[in-house]
Amino acid sequence: MHIVVIGVGGVGGYFGGKIANSGQKVTLIARGKHLDAIRKNGLQVKSIDGNFVTHPFLVTDNIDTLEKADLVLICTKSWQVAEAAKLIMPILKENTVVIPLQNGADNAEKVCAVLDKKYVLGGLCRIYSKIEAPGVISHFGHSPEVVFGELDKSKTDRLQNIKEIFDKAGFKNTISEDIEVDIWSKFMFIATVSGLGALTRATIGEMYENPDVKELLEQTATEIYKIGTGKNINLPKDLVDRIMVFISKQPYDSTASTQRDIIEGRPSELDNFNGFIVKEGIKLGISTPINGFTYRCLQPMEVKARSAKN
Repeated sequence: MHIVVIGVGGVGGYFGGKIANSGQKVTLIARGKHLDAIRKNGLQVKSIDGNFVTHPFLVTDNIDTLEKADLVLICTKSWQVAEAAKLIMPILKENTVVIPLQNGADNAEKVCAVLDKKYVLGGLCRIYSKIEAPGVISHFGHSPEVVFGELDKSKTDRLQNIKEIFDKAGFKNTISEDIEVDIWSKFMFIATVSGLGALTRATIGEMYENPDVKELLEQTATEIYKIGTGKNINLPKDLVDRIMVFISKQPYDSTASTQRDIIEGRPSELDNFNGFIVKEGIKLGISTPINGFTYRCLQPMEVKARSAKN
C-alpha cells in the first residue's frame, strides 16, 4: 500500500516516520528547509520511546508527480485542511482513504466539503511532539495514539486494513465506536488548555494547581460541552469531569502546540478552537463568555502573527 502524509510537523513527522520505519511505502509531502533536510539525512525522530532515523519511499513538495495513494493522512494545521484536501485530489483513486488527524472538531466536515465523503474517515491523534529542527521531530510526551472510525459509525473492512498498517508501524491505534464523540472529547481538552495557556503563559500543571485558573478551565470545557450537545453530538454527561481529571494527569510542564504557536508569534489554530466555539455559540444561541473572552484577548496576537507571515 502507498501511504501519503501531507504535513510533516510534530504529528505527520512522528506517525509518518513510524510507518516508514516499519518498511511500508510512505511518501511525505514537506517543504522548505524541512524537505531539504529529510532528503539529505532522512527523517530523524527523537522520541521518549526510542530514537530512530528513517528514509521514506519519497519526500517531495510536488504532489502532482505522485502515484495514486491508498491512504492519505492529512496532518496540516486545522486552517489548512480544506487546501490540503484540494491538493490531494489528483492522487485519489476509487478506494483511497483520507484521514484528517489534526486538532479541531470539524476537520472531517472540511474534507467532505471538498472531496466525496466516501473517501473520508474521522480521526484524531494523541501526542506531544514538534519540529525541533529541519528534518528532526521531537516526541516528548504522551503515549502516541491514533483513533479513527467511519463517520456513520459503521464497521468496514477498510478500518481493519488501516489498523494493520498502524499495528505494523508499532504505535497504539483504536477503531472508534463513535468517532464524533472521540473527536469532541479530544477537542474539549485541547481547546480548553490552549487558549488559557496562551493567556496565562502557564504550563498545564501550573494552570490546574491554581484554583482560579482551574475554575476557568472547567468553565471553558462546560461551554464546549454545551456547544457539542447543541450540535447533537452524543457526549457523555460526565465528560467535563473526565476532561478535568485528564488535565490533572498531564505532565506538569507540558504545553499545547497552539499555546506555543501563539506565545512564539506564529499563526495558530485559535480560530479553530475557542473561535469555533464562539461562532457556533452565536449560531446556536448558546452563551460562551469564557471562550469569547479568551478568543477576543488573543485575536490581536493572531492578526499580528498572520500579518507577519504575509
